[in-house]
Amino acid sequence: MASAATAPPPPSNLRRIVAASLIGTTIEWYDFFLYGSAAALVFNKLFFPGSDPLVGTLLSFLTYAVGFAARPLGALVFGHYGDRLGRKKLLVLSLLLMGGATFAIGLLPTHATIGTAAPVLLTVLRLVQGFALGGEWGGAVLLVSEHGDARRRGFWASWPQTGAPAGQLLATGVLSLLTAVLSDAAFMSWGWRIPFLLSGVLVIVGLWIRLSVDESPVFKAALAQAETRKAAQDGPAEKLPLVSVLRHHWRDVLIAMGARMAENISYYVITAFILVYATTSAGLSKQTALNAVLIASAVHFAVIPAWGALSDRVGRRPVYLLGAAGVGLWMFPFFSLIDTGSFGNLILAVTVGLVLHGAMYAPQAAFFSEMFATRMRYSGASIGAQFSSVAAGAPAPLIATALLADYDSSTPIALYVIGAAVLTLIAVGVAKETRHRDLAEWEGQDGQEDAEPATTSARAADARPL
Repeated sequence: MASAATAPPPPSNLRRIVAASLIGTTIEWYDFFLYGSAAALVFNKLFFPGSDPLVGTLLSFLTYAVGFAARPLGALVFGHYGDRLGRKKLLVLSLLLMGGATFAIGLLPTHATIGTAAPVLLTVLRLVQGFALGGEWGGAVLLVSEHGDARRRGFWASWPQTGAPAGQLLATGVLSLLTAVLSDAAFMSWGWRIPFLLSGVLVIVGLWIRLSVDESPVFKAALAQAETRKAAQDGPAEKLPLVSVLRHHWRDVLIAMGARMAENISYYVITAFILVYATTSAGLSKQTALNAVLIASAVHFAVIPAWGALSDRVGRRPVYLLGAAGVGLWMFPFFSLIDTGSFGNLILAVTVGLVLHGAMYAPQAAFFSEMFATRMRYSGASIGAQFSSVAAGAPAPLIATALLADYDSSTPIALYVIGAAVLTLIAVGVAKETRHRDLAEWEGQDGQEDAEPATTSARAADARPL
């Protein structure tokens, strides 16, 4: 029998939860991606002047990578308190931190004004961004996963994932508009600050929406159960969520980290490094490259819920494996199309790449949520997702740019992404299918859940048509 906590919520309430998570993640990813685009286009000149253009870009991407280094720390801190205090409180804090850091970047003096202090301050603010995003993702997807019904969890949980392309779309769109209406001199002088300052307005909207939603009913039920056991003193002392995750879910953490390799690396090569490759190797303008990413991000946004819905039908693993294999196979055609110098081929290359990426990214939210028991779910999902980002997304544009500088060829970059795809295929290949798990009933004592927890109600629901 499914518990009351797993009963499908009223559609209007679920839509409000989804909207709150989606808008919040869109704002946070807007802030994060805005930095990545600016790092490729302007930060190399404003904060690292005097360097060779490609070296300046490498230094700029190095500060970009620093943000990823802070994400595991954010995952640990936000995961711990998210599993102790609730998902909602930590999501509000992450939004404030990310928005505040992004707004401050828009006010930051450049190297020409304050010298070496400028890149130092830029790096500090990037660390704050990474710390906030490290705690954002886990809470946003769990809030939806734990509110929604098991039958369509893949579909509903994929909506916060669309915050990534939506944020990319918004960031790239604003930059594309500004580069189109401003001269290069005006954009380099003051125009680049506008997108960062806009973050302040977006954060106010996001806070208003996030403060209006309820805490996860699954978390509240688990918290009440833990407090009852503690009061009765009939259970073991509750361990820190991190300790429980590493003790009972270490295999799932490793699987999540492996699953992220192809997803994370391919995304940043396709959306961030492409701005460097298209302009330096293919001879395309930065406006053309931005427009291609803009169009592809819109398609990416549209296909993610479709992939999420398919994972409800056939399972998380088959969809994820399809995406990993597809991204690996697409890399050589991807660069060949860009090398033609055709805008149409550039759009095709980036769009197909992001559609295949979506097959990994869409089921990821439900897949990772279903791996961990409730009282350690925020910690487990966040650690698995964010610790891999240090080895995956963080250095991806940096490694791709260095390979381009050393070999003057896209072949090593394609092989780099293909290697990541192989790692992901192995990780997901050894994972268990999770789509039938009941998030509320999968508890056990101190996280020692059964091998096949609480599947009956979900299977019965799965038999009904969508």
